Amino acid sequence: MAIKQSVLRRLDVALTPSYPVLIAEGLLDNLASYISEKRIAIIKDTVVGPLYAARVKKALEGVGKESSLHLVQAGEDSKTLASFGALLAEMVGEGLERKSAILALGGGVIGDLAGFVAASYMRGINFYQFPTSLLAMVDASVGGKTGVNLAQGKNLVGAFWQPKAVFIDPSVLRTLSLKEFKQGAVELFKHGLLADGSILTDVLRDDFHPQGDPDFLADLILRSVKVKADIVAQDEREGNVRAFLNLGHTLAHALEAESNHHISHGEAVVYGLVFASKLAALRGFSDEGERVKTFWHYVKPAALPQRDFQQLLPYIARDKKHHSSKQNWVLLKTIGQPCIVSDVSLEHLELSWQEVLKLEEDSST
Repeated sequence: MAIKQSVLRRLDVALTPSYPVLIAEGLLDNLASYISEKRIAIIKDTVVGPLYAARVKKALEGVGKESSLHLVQAGEDSKTLASFGALLAEMVGEGLERKSAILALGGGVIGDLAGFVAASYMRGINFYQFPTSLLAMVDASVGGKTGVNLAQGKNLVGAFWQPKAVFIDPSVLRTLSLKEFKQGAVELFKHGLLADGSILTDVLRDDFHPQGDPDFLADLILRSVKVKADIVAQDEREGNVRAFLNLGHTLAHALEAESNHHISHGEAVVYGLVFASKLAALRGFSDEGERVKTFWHYVKPAALPQRDFQQLLPYIARDKKHHSSKQNWVLLKTIGQPCIVSDVSLEHLELSWQEVLKLEEDSST
C-alpha cells in the first residue's frame, strides 16, 4: 500500500542483510504492507500503548495478520532482566513461533527490550522497530543494539540483533512534550558533531519543534539517521569506528547509572557533550565549547544528579569502550573528525568536570 499522506523516504542500512529505514507521515496506519510475517507480537509501554497500539493492531489485522499486545511499564526501570524474562514467558504463552515477529512500539527502552527478546526467543526471530520518540527515531532504533540494564551500569547485558525494518512516522512527534523533544534533539546534535555540520544549525531553527513542518522534520531525521547508518555499516559490532557514536556517552551513562536513571538519557548526554568538548580543547583539538554550550542552553537539562566526580569514577571505569584497563574517550579533533584517545589524565577529567559544574551554576544565577 502506498503512503498517501506524504513522500516516503527510504534509507537502507548497508549490512548483510540490509534493511530499510522508512520515513513518512501516515506510516503508522500503513506499516502492515512492509511486514511479511503473518503473526506479530506488539510490545508497548503504558504511555505509548494507549496512543497508538490499537491503530497498529488494526493496520495489521486489516490485511489478515494476527497480532497480540504485550504491555510493560513506561520508563528505564522496565529495562531489566525481570521484564525480559516476563516477556519471554508471554511469548511462550502466546505460542509465538519461529516464523513470527516482534514489533517494538515505543521509545528507546521498548526498542532495546523488545529487540533483546527477539534476539533471544527461539534463538532469534525477526523484529521491527516503530520508534515513537525523537531520540529513538534517530538513535536507538537503528544499529541493532539491544539489551537491558544491571544495577552496576547501563546496557551491560544484551545482543546485537538488527531489525528487519524501521518505521518512522513524524506525526507521532506531535504527542511529545517540548522537553522530551529537545532531549531527543541531543542525539541529532551529536550526529551533527560527528559528520554533518548542517544539523548543528537546523536543530536551533524556530520551526524545529514537535508541530514543525513534517517535510523539514522528515528530512532532518533522515540526515541524522544516515550518519548513524553509515557508521554502523562500517562496524556492526563496535570493534572500532562505531564507538564514535558514544561521543558524550561515557559521562552520560555514569550520570544515569549513579542516579538510578533519575536523569534522562538526553539530559545526561548533553552534559557529556559539554564534558567531551572541554576534554578535546584541553588536548589541543578544536574548541567547540561555545557551540555545545549554546545547545546546552537550548535543551535546559535538569540539575546534575551528582556533583562529586569521584562518585562517578567507578561507573566510568565500567564503560564498555574501555579495554585492557585503559579508559577510552571519544573526542572531536574538529567537526566531522572524531577520534578515540586512551591517555586522558585525571587532571583533565577533573578540569572538564569543573567546566560542567560552572556551566550549570552560571545558568542558575
